[in-house]
Amino acid sequence: MSAILTRQTDGAWRAQPGPQLTAVQKAWVPELLFGGAAGGGKTAYLLGDFAQDVPTDAGPFWHGVLFRKTYPQLEEVIKQSLEMYPLWFGKDNVKWTERNKTWTWKNGATLKMRFAELETDWMEYQGHQYGWIGWDELTTWPTPTNYLRMKARLRSAHPEVKYLRIRATANPGGPGHEWVKEYFSINSFPRGGIPLTPEDESGMTRMFIPSRIQDNKILLAADPAYIGRLKSLGSPELVRAWLEGDWTVVQGAYFPEFGPKHITSPCVIPESWARLCGMDWGSAAPFAVYWAAVSDGCPLPDGRTFPRGSLVVYREWYGTKGTNIGLKMDAEQVARGIAERQQWEKINDFVIDPAAFAMNGGPSIAERMMRGSGHKLSMRRADNKRIPGWDQLRNRLRGNEDGLPMIYFFSTCHHAIRTLPSLQHDLNNAEDVDTDGEDHAGDALRYLCMARPWVRDPPKAYAPRAAGYCLDELWRQRDEDYR
Repeated sequence: MSAILTRQTDGAWRAQPGPQLTAVQKAWVPELLFGGAAGGGKTAYLLGDFAQDVPTDAGPFWHGVLFRKTYPQLEEVIKQSLEMYPLWFGKDNVKWTERNKTWTWKNGATLKMRFAELETDWMEYQGHQYGWIGWDELTTWPTPTNYLRMKARLRSAHPEVKYLRIRATANPGGPGHEWVKEYFSINSFPRGGIPLTPEDESGMTRMFIPSRIQDNKILLAADPAYIGRLKSLGSPELVRAWLEGDWTVVQGAYFPEFGPKHITSPCVIPESWARLCGMDWGSAAPFAVYWAAVSDGCPLPDGRTFPRGSLVVYREWYGTKGTNIGLKMDAEQVARGIAERQQWEKINDFVIDPAAFAMNGGPSIAERMMRGSGHKLSMRRADNKRIPGWDQLRNRLRGNEDGLPMIYFFSTCHHAIRTLPSLQHDLNNAEDVDTDGEDHAGDALRYLCMARPWVRDPPKAYAPRAAGYCLDELWRQRDEDYR
């Protein structure tokens, strides 16, 4: 397996000592992500990881496919391979075919260069078999659909192929930041190097190997000013993401205001507070339901005080079975689930995505939900103006004149806390959110903010004005006090 790494032929690529070499030597790991800092030698790693098996016994049966998100991005990978492979193997031993974008080695090994821009592009590979599948810049894919579906193409009928594997690279940020970070457990093991066996049925061990620009000695020797240019990017978050490979920051975050100050531990919500519910419908994609109460500014029994008029999001139901993958529940099932979670609560307003009221040859989703709940739910069309809605949410995140947030989330609202700070700007409209990202919680929350939530004044404490009142007068006084 290490034959390529020790060859002395002029022009042969060699993995650089450090993370790149470590990643190449982990051929026994079925799924590996090599990534972090910009300039870490990630594309060269992918090309080298595939090619190290070419001169082995597996070579005649060694077939791979390497993906980028778009064709212009793929062109850069092709350019790098054209510089690497002929020098490495010799022009007589490897051939590039432009028409079908494929490398073919003299012993029969092949590597296809492809792009997968649509979520359905995986269907073009039904019936294919590959011993190696590569994904360059994995976070450019907003969902894991293509990645997961292509796992079914990882197979070989030849025992010579000992190490079937998937390899990926990525920088922090991009529309797929959250699902990649979750899939490879980067939050739990940010330093990487830990083989993880997932709970899903695949049983394929995963590993994350962080890359650092400081380990790419070849780049730094050829371009000593590269680190300085990264430091001049301007945004501290972007510098941390690209220079340090920090996955805790989000490049181009739409809501950089979001932070720990918006998260609070659960508490008892006073019955007197107005309660609202906002929902973004989804079936194949996740649905998102959030319950919020409007603070009247009075201290709670535990001593906490939320600013008057602030929203306290106290419950979440996020219909997902994986990152950005819905439960495919029908409208009646979802309605019953909402009613069960609300139980005795009086919800003063329920707003839902206006698309739920669309009539497409039968009852609308909203109508089916109201019927399916036994008419326990009553809902209205949410104000779906996107940019004003995002502005309302941003205004609440920024807070009042005292710097106190005007929206809070119980720490149990995991998916809102996970996805809200990861929303990205739309590349074609910087004022809007990129809809390719996991924006379902964000949509439901902006519906809540656009619902014109009102403050309900706390009830006045009853106390008789003077002794000697008769019973009728006391009842009359109580009624006046509660008006």
